[in-house]
Amino acid sequence: MIRVVLVDDQELLRAGLRTLVERDGDITVVADAGTGRQGVARARELRPDVVLMDVRMPDLDGIGATRAIVADPALAGVAVLVLTTFDEDEHVFEAIRAGAAGFLLKDVAPDELRQAVRAVAAGDALLDPAVTRRVMQAAAVAPRADDGARLAGLTEREREVLREVGRGRSNSEIAATLHLSPATARTYVSRLLTKLDARDRSQLVVLAYETGLVSPGAPSA
Repeated sequence: MIRVVLVDDQELLRAGLRTLVERDGDITVVADAGTGRQGVARARELRPDVVLMDVRMPDLDGIGATRAIVADPALAGVAVLVLTTFDEDEHVFEAIRAGAAGFLLKDVAPDELRQAVRAVAAGDALLDPAVTRRVMQAAAVAPRADDGARLAGLTEREREVLREVGRGRSNSEIAATLHLSPATARTYVSRLLTKLDARDRSQLVVLAYETGLVSPGAPSA
């Protein structure tokens, strides 16, 4: 059972989200909160698998709340999935920078919402397809002097896997593209998380763009 905390300042929306995410029986909402500060408190109290987080809220917005959850060592196993009506680049990029494992717009289909919760609970990164390319373009900055050093400890195969992660591909897709077994692909991704001191796949995606390993014009999955 995947345990979820809902954080949104609209009570009616929280009630609707609860109904949607619990429909298939493998996800349960253990608590909800109307402010970012309350959401952080619920996460610390209950240590859910996923926090479904709104962005614009009173008393600490969703970006600040995400940052607080990610920075707490006691909540290392908690994934934050940001859900908002606002698709501006700065919100998406700020959410990823803060450590969010995923980003969805509130007009997402119910089935896709539940799949997103399952994906981030399993440790996968997830960005709404409607905003993925644009935010990754925003993340692609001019190479810095330390870029070579950041990737210096990677083998050529690890660079290839990081490039595929940056393109948004799942472990199974990486396995097929690079002619690996799915288990081997998972092992490489886990190794990259450790070597690059990344919390999750979202941070690997950003790193792949920041270092120039993936360019904004590169094909995605």
